[in-house]
Amino acid sequence: MMWKIVADSGCNFRELENLANGTEFVSVPLTIQIGSEVYVDDSGLDIDQMMANMYASSAPASSACPSPDAYARAFEGAQNILVFTITGGLSGSYNSARVAKEMFLEEYPNVNIHIVDTLSAGGEIDLLVLHAKSLIEKGLGFEDVVLGMKAYRAKTKLIFALAKVDNLVKNGRLSKLLGKVVGLLNIRMVGEASDEGKLELLQKPRGQKRAVVALVEEMLKAGYQGGKAIIAHHNNDKICQQIREAIHAKFPGADIQDVPTSGLCSFYAEEGGLLMGYEIA
Repeated sequence: MMWKIVADSGCNFRELENLANGTEFVSVPLTIQIGSEVYVDDSGLDIDQMMANMYASSAPASSACPSPDAYARAFEGAQNILVFTITGGLSGSYNSARVAKEMFLEEYPNVNIHIVDTLSAGGEIDLLVLHAKSLIEKGLGFEDVVLGMKAYRAKTKLIFALAKVDNLVKNGRLSKLLGKVVGLLNIRMVGEASDEGKLELLQKPRGQKRAVVALVEEMLKAGYQGGKAIIAHHNNDKICQQIREAIHAKFPGADIQDVPTSGLCSFYAEEGGLLMGYEIA
């Protein structure tokens, strides 16, 4: 096999269709622990049940990155390997992939491996993975694909909108007071992934309609001019339609897709939340 695209479950895809000949996509799952229960974020995970259990539990929930061995197994059988991990600011997945690369190259020194700490999650990783797929389809060599990925990565961003922050409060990332205010006042937390891969708050609109306005406003500020976007959401088809309509009002030809969040992205976005990747000029 010539190519493998490997992504941890910070990417929402479980599989990719219409890959070029000699190409395979592999999803390497993180795990999520809620109390004593451990959930593997693969295609067999019942995400809605996991989330219901999380909300029913008073115990903090946490995620754990794949082991180096899990990555090394995903690398097997390919000459050229591209790896995409969730931001190192939220997970050790990138470091685990780096260790796996070192281990793997000791045994297979002629294999090409490029690892990307996406400094992001959700829809932006989805965009990067799809772009890697398109570059491979063009028949480019490994170095040219890597250069193409670096150029494209500089032109993508992540914006998020959270309707619930229970998990962030339980894990001490937000105060209990702010968590109560978000719920009582119907506030949405709208923010973005920073250049360092941290989640930064931009606006706190009340209600979903104002959140959509805030999202599009922040996208335009960041340089969005009608490029491709992927809305990764957890059980919120309505906001996807509202965002699509708001963007199409300004850019009728914009390619706006939506996908359900993986277990990990659902864990971070929570019920009704989204992690949206988009292209900038």
